[in-house]
Amino acid sequence: MSAQALDLAGITPGFPDAVAGAQSVFRRLMDAMARPGSVHDLSFAPPPPTGLRRAAAAVALTLFDFETPVWLDPAIRGSAVADWLRFHCACPLTEAPEEAAFAVVTDPAAAPPLSAFNPGDAKYPDRSTTLILQVEGLVGGPSVTLEGPGVKGARAFAPVGLPPGFWAQVQANHGRFQFGVDFILAADDLVAALPRTTRVTFEGN
Repeated sequence: MSAQALDLAGITPGFPDAVAGAQSVFRRLMDAMARPGSVHDLSFAPPPPTGLRRAAAAVALTLFDFETPVWLDPAIRGSAVADWLRFHCACPLTEAPEEAAFAVVTDPAAAPPLSAFNPGDAKYPDRSTTLILQVEGLVGGPSVTLEGPGVKGARAFAPVGLPPGFWAQVQANHGRFQFGVDFILAADDLVAALPRTTRVTFEGN
């Protein structure tokens, strides 16, 4: 994506204390990754730009920087969200999902297949894409069962707003381990994570 002049009008503030704010979010994200499907509150984060939920914006402020190419879905590409991210994070934006360190998906139904993103390689499996998926909620949807590292026994997980076929793609992604993408699900002020190590079973969807 070619460089464009920033439109500073309307760019909302980031964390009042950038270091303390990012550290607080990072600790919760690490706990979310360590305990797949657990839900964490990021309501202390600053208001997001139009098009992002508070939790998704907080994750971006914490994880994005000038070394992390970011893919934005068409709904927010070229919008105030892109200017906000470039201003606060200085992250390069890419239109190629396979080049992205992070992908921000505000419309999961219109997203490319998971296989379009970078799964990592034999030398650098940790350089795969992490997808930040905005969903309608983290409880109340069709329930799936999570198992694997960080899950004691099994855990039910029921996010709202994921399209048909999504969980089958997640299963295929897990089958590629040690390669594959990781997921952060953001719903308003809440966040949960599904690393590629998590096994998912489901009925339907």
